[in-house]
Amino acid sequence: MKNWILFLATLVAVFLLSMLAYTIMDRKAEARFAYQSTVAIEGIVPQDSIWGLNYPRQFQSYQKTQDTTFKSLFNTSGFRDALDEQPELVVLWAGYAFSKDYNQPRGHSHAIEDVHNSLRIGAPMEKGEGVMPSTCWTCKSTDVPRLMSEMGVTEYYSKKLSDLGSEVINPIGCADCHDPKTMNLTITRPALVEAFQAMGQDIKQASHQEMRSLVCAQCHVEYYFDKKIPGKEGAAYVVFPWKDGLEVEAMEAYYDTIEFADWVHPISKAKMIKAQHPDYEIFKMGVHAKRGVSCADCHMPYKTEGGQKFTDHHIGSPLANVESSCFVCHREKKEDLLSDVYERQKKIKEGTSYLQKQIAKAHIEAKKAWELGATEAQMAEILKNIRHAQWRWDFSVASHGAAFHAPLETSRMVSSGTGKIQEARILLTRLLAELGHNQPVEMPDFTSKAALQAYIGLDIPAEKANKARYLEQVVPQWLKEGKAREASAKQPKLSGN
Repeated sequence: MKNWILFLATLVAVFLLSMLAYTIMDRKAEARFAYQSTVAIEGIVPQDSIWGLNYPRQFQSYQKTQDTTFKSLFNTSGFRDALDEQPELVVLWAGYAFSKDYNQPRGHSHAIEDVHNSLRIGAPMEKGEGVMPSTCWTCKSTDVPRLMSEMGVTEYYSKKLSDLGSEVINPIGCADCHDPKTMNLTITRPALVEAFQAMGQDIKQASHQEMRSLVCAQCHVEYYFDKKIPGKEGAAYVVFPWKDGLEVEAMEAYYDTIEFADWVHPISKAKMIKAQHPDYEIFKMGVHAKRGVSCADCHMPYKTEGGQKFTDHHIGSPLANVESSCFVCHREKKEDLLSDVYERQKKIKEGTSYLQKQIAKAHIEAKKAWELGATEAQMAEILKNIRHAQWRWDFSVASHGAAFHAPLETSRMVSSGTGKIQEARILLTRLLAELGHNQPVEMPDFTSKAALQAYIGLDIPAEKANKARYLEQVVPQWLKEGKAREASAKQPKLSGN
């Protein structure tokens, strides 16, 4: 009897081991098949659908960036009008395009569409028309590396946005981050390479783990358009102000030294700096970066399908995928993790909300001082404080996820900005008193976006009417021309696998 039991046990064990071996062999075969190239990609191919023939899992997961249903406490992947929620921003950005339109960003696959829909670019109806340079396309499309290669970087930066409307039709995708021959991560935007050179560093020495953040840092950074580069005059050349460091004060000093301003505020006459989205810089100041975590670890976590491990290209908030992102390192309950994040966001939001209202009031009080005859000498220190306070505020709020990436540093920036704007308003109070005004300055209605846009002189109905005409008449023609150009271009070769 014992021999029969032993025999049956051996038989079962052999069967199970055979099944295990078969499964392993099957998964290995599947993995080999999954990465057999069916298309030979040569040069810069901007269409993700072609890359997807070789890497279907990555392509299919990337297509999910079209999904706009995610919502967290303060952020979303769908439409959200920040000016409607925080009307005082209209005053902060008076004289700048952001006072017309400022919505929360959607997924990468919407990049081109969102540029066309934004009131900030106006409605250029003809080539060479409008004030926005082609540089505004730089981080929105895989067509940009192609154009830079074909035209030259300086020539690309020298065009108007409307000049390249029919050339830029593919949103952010594979060719922005990957070498087509090796699939290694690669830098396709020269501004990041040049920023490293300005800091005395060689980006080619970056490790693979560092590259998993640096490909994001090509675009998710603070930058400005330098139109005074010797030999490149007239080009809106993208420059990252990293020469003296990534901290908010280091960039502020850089801008002050070169006397740079994005625009002059029409209400206060302060020379202003507009922070873009310094995500990488603030991330580098947080605990995750110090522990060696990359952007991709959280925003593009690994995923397994059919025994095949790959990077999930559904790029988005880790809060939408806590199990795959946070749980790799953390063992708390999902509810506790979300609660910790939201607590940080609430506290920093409280500080930024207070600060932006104080800055808006300072702009209007400065206007009153000018009206009463203030001199440039009397206003110099006040305007510098307004400039520096708004820069710190903007650096804190323009970054996607600052309250999570580096809550201590973000809180410090907000506190510093609050101190500077309070100093500006104290100086304004004293100056107004000297000029004979000893009562509070009358303020507009800070609860209404429309009222504030009218207050700063914007005609939004006319802007929207022009935009509708542009979307109806111009954009479809650009897309049609772009698709025709791609159809007539040399097609990638099928390998026959």
